[in-house]
Amino acid sequence: MRYLGNKESIASKIKEAIFDKVSISRETVLFDAFCGTGSVANSFKDICRVIINDNLHCATTFAYGRMAANSCTFENLGFNPFDFFNSTDIEERGFFYKTYSPGGSSRMYLTEKNAARVDFFRQTIEKWKKDHLITEEEYRYLLACLIESVSLVSNTAGVYGAFLKKWDNRALKDILFVDISDKITAAHPIEIHTDKIETIIEDINCDILYLDPPYTQNQYGTQYHLLETLILDDEPTVSKITGSRSTKEMRSDWSKIYKVHILLDRILAKTTAKHIFLSYNNDGDMSKEYIEAIMKRYGMEHTFECIKIPYKKYENWKSKNDKKHYEYLFYVQKKEDDEIFFESPLNYIGSKAKIISYIRRNALPTNKFLDVFGGGFNVGINFTSDSIVYNDINFIVKELIESFQKFDTYEYITYVKKFIQKQGLEKGNKEAYLAARDYYNSLPAGKKDIRMLFAIILYSFQQQIRFNSNYDFNNTAGVRWFNDCILAKMISFSRVIKEKNVMFISADYIDIEQYTDLDKNTFMYLDPPYKLTTGSYNDGKRGFKGWDDNLEKELFHFIDRMTEQKIPCMLSYVLEHKGIQNTALEEWINRNGYSAIPLGDIIGISGQPRKELLILNYENAEICNKKKFE
Repeated sequence: MRYLGNKESIASKIKEAIFDKVSISRETVLFDAFCGTGSVANSFKDICRVIINDNLHCATTFAYGRMAANSCTFENLGFNPFDFFNSTDIEERGFFYKTYSPGGSSRMYLTEKNAARVDFFRQTIEKWKKDHLITEEEYRYLLACLIESVSLVSNTAGVYGAFLKKWDNRALKDILFVDISDKITAAHPIEIHTDKIETIIEDINCDILYLDPPYTQNQYGTQYHLLETLILDDEPTVSKITGSRSTKEMRSDWSKIYKVHILLDRILAKTTAKHIFLSYNNDGDMSKEYIEAIMKRYGMEHTFECIKIPYKKYENWKSKNDKKHYEYLFYVQKKEDDEIFFESPLNYIGSKAKIISYIRRNALPTNKFLDVFGGGFNVGINFTSDSIVYNDINFIVKELIESFQKFDTYEYITYVKKFIQKQGLEKGNKEAYLAARDYYNSLPAGKKDIRMLFAIILYSFQQQIRFNSNYDFNNTAGVRWFNDCILAKMISFSRVIKEKNVMFISADYIDIEQYTDLDKNTFMYLDPPYKLTTGSYNDGKRGFKGWDDNLEKELFHFIDRMTEQKIPCMLSYVLEHKGIQNTALEEWINRNGYSAIPLGDIIGISGQPRKELLILNYENAEICNKKKFE
């Protein structure tokens, strides 16, 4: 069967790569999520358990039929169906004759004789099934053979989006009912699904997930409408020119740029598979860099590999070019859920992205998690409490973080991309950046779309967030851009923030009790500005409060008050920076008997040594480095 992206020619190389990474037994479960013609799944059918899926019935029917073929005996039928079909000249002038041949239309998919023979084959197979003369396996096997038979005499260039205006020599041959069996028996019954992978991925228990999604915006439902109608046998209303059935139900978001990026993130997050393989190529809508970034988020980084396989791509005289084509096979071994961390798309000063595991390991499990100085939300996004509260006194930053929950992710990305294109934003283009920044700042408050600000931030100096006293964005131009690593962060972050129950507040933390209830089931994480370091958010010159000795004392008193109320608190803070010691912090820790966990060089900001601590007002049996300062 001629099929776009068919892996028949490289299935052996894919199989070899999978065997190289995974120890496969007879009970191993391989899930071929975009099975197409089933080339990869078929190569494993005699080795382990196989599950196939595709959103086209013609694809799953063909794949299942070829895999189950050798188990079909046609015992109830009592004769060989291939000999029967090929020994007769019976024709039926049914739907295919009237719709896809000159016999009843101007369409030239099949000759009149071949179309009438197809109607006879299809009607006979259906009658045998209704009369219980063939099993479900035998039914799908015969339909798979019919698909192959039609493909061999169809008057097309390989797909069915259109027919040729002149008869190809192959189309003028009389159709034969061909046998597609490879005479190899499957080790187990084949499990079959015909659905969108994103709707069933959580329900499929498997060890190996093999993904071979569409690479471009070519919709398979449009290209194989005739075969879909052949399998469904439902005589649909068709378009006047091509004879295509409605493809609405068959349309796939995997063929839409950015939607495919979003879907891959979801699949990697939700699959139960321990081993993930992805076939893609260098002409696809997703870049190699994006795939690597998103796979490393959910997989063990040291296991990631990209295998490059040269292949010959079909080209006609219109599409021929000198670009080399490569098939990539990506692999990663998935992490355990508690080892997966998400990063904010905002490059926020003081980000705790690198120490999330330490924070999570030493936190107490509670119903409500309160991220008091939310910032880029790298901490709160990685907690699984029933309720999560984000707070930041900077209402603009709060609105930025909230926007990833508020807006549909695909619409967000396309909005930002269009704004970037319209403003001419590009890496290092200072003039375009300043013009875009000035345009945003000139808008009245009601017209300032927060997504504009996010786009501008991406092209600013170190992608930092700075405002003047009038709350105008005033960071200078930079040499960064909206790259695929940021896209990967944004997509994962946006999905998770929509899935969690997050409440957003913009208040002075001192007043936090006015906005949310605090009790013993609340865990409070505080990551305030550090007195020994200064950032653009805490210098007191940006329309927001700075940070000094008095505010530090206020913080200490606040945590002491929470301790009296038996509310567990974790504080991130700096003990020493550039040789300067925070003696007030030491005294406060010792006076209250709080636990202090030194983080050493974990963060490592720009090579500047500083001693960071996690300070806890509660006992935690898992703390290994608990100590007081003498």
